[in-house]
Amino acid sequence: MGKNIRRLVFIAIGLLLNSGSAMGASLEESFKGETINFIVGYSPGGLFDTYTRLIARYFGKHVPGNPIAVVQNMPGAGGILAANHVYNRAKPDGLTIGAWASPLVLQNVMGNEATKFDGRNFGYLGVPSAYDTVCTLSEASGIKTPEDWLAAKRPVRIGGIAPGTGPSDIPKLMREAIGMPMQIVEGFKGAADVRLAIEGGELEGFCGPWQSVRSIWRAAFDSGKMRPVLQATLKAHPELKAVPLVSQYAKTPEARALLKVADDAYRLQFPYTLPPGTPRDRLQILQKAFLETFQDPELVAEAQKSKLEIDPVDGSTTGATLGGLYKLTPGTIERLKAMLVPGKK
Repeated sequence: MGKNIRRLVFIAIGLLLNSGSAMGASLEESFKGETINFIVGYSPGGLFDTYTRLIARYFGKHVPGNPIAVVQNMPGAGGILAANHVYNRAKPDGLTIGAWASPLVLQNVMGNEATKFDGRNFGYLGVPSAYDTVCTLSEASGIKTPEDWLAAKRPVRIGGIAPGTGPSDIPKLMREAIGMPMQIVEGFKGAADVRLAIEGGELEGFCGPWQSVRSIWRAAFDSGKMRPVLQATLKAHPELKAVPLVSQYAKTPEARALLKVADDAYRLQFPYTLPPGTPRDRLQILQKAFLETFQDPELVAEAQKSKLEIDPVDGSTTGATLGGLYKLTPGTIERLKAMLVPGKK
């Protein structure tokens, strides 16, 4: 009788082990023959779109089953259309990855009713590189330093995109925190359109990612027609050590707190996200694949050739940082609303 019991136990253990192995194999093969869709919330040609198309060319190599990866652009409302789509309509099967700007999470925290999502519920894969905002001004503005800007007798015209995007929101936070005189002119589709407006004399500057600005305005920097004047992050970019940080001009705890919000909400600018409810095992597989993609020698070589920075931040860190915005105090949120939420005064 004892031998029979032991035999049954061994059989049961074997069945469990085989079952677990089969489940693991099934999970590893779950993406085989599938297509992963990257949904970019902006028009083709921008920095986010460029990063996404680079990632998509190599991502499938690092996902079990080697699925195909394709990119679809879904521009609208500064990325809100894409974020809402991924959150509310995409199936939580790991086959849809959203690419939209992180400041939309802050818009949701502040009660922007157009954002039909809760930023704490997305599955975050990470970001390809931190977003280092620098304000660049034209030679025609007559401004060479932050001190010149602070002393300007009229507001400097800065090109923006839409509420919820860094080029629109960060200048507003700077204006509130340190009194930088500026007029933010919104409605441009991207940095390329802002460049044309600056060249035409309609605008005088732009506060956007150095990763994009240095390419778009390279010739203008070399000729002195554009100047990087102020970094809007709390940590200097290695290439901009001589350009002052905005935090140097924050004189009060309240001002420093606003700049901290700007850093938390906007520095991890390019998060890649899965719909809420995506199974944890699938999320973990894709998080791992996301980081491995940036170690792919072919991707690294292509990024270097295209002058795209690759310094990824993992999904857990990205989710924790953006989720932390929901812990802002009611008083801070109300102050932010007055600055950043459309229609609020």
